[in-house]
Amino acid sequence: MPFNLDAPYRLHDQVALRPEPFGALAYHYGNRRLNFLRAPELVTLVRSLSDHDSVRAALAASKIEERRWPSFEKALASLAESDVLVAP
Repeated sequence: MPFNLDAPYRLHDQVALRPEPFGALAYHYGNRRLNFLRAPELVTLVRSLSDHDSVRAALAASKIEERRWPSFEKALASLAESDVLVAP
């Protein structure tokens, strides 16, 4: 399923984020996958997703420049494929 910017997402209940100087590590206790969130802005965005009706709304509310959204969309799609992010 393609990643949909107009859909809502949230952090999976079995995922823990551990802050790191480069961003964060996301560990999924269910599937035991470890993902690197390589930008502090991405960590902030991931944490804010459940506060918004869609990923697009979360991006719009963030301080991330719109020209950078495609790279964040790609990162979020990868996190969704790893079940780090799920639909509510």
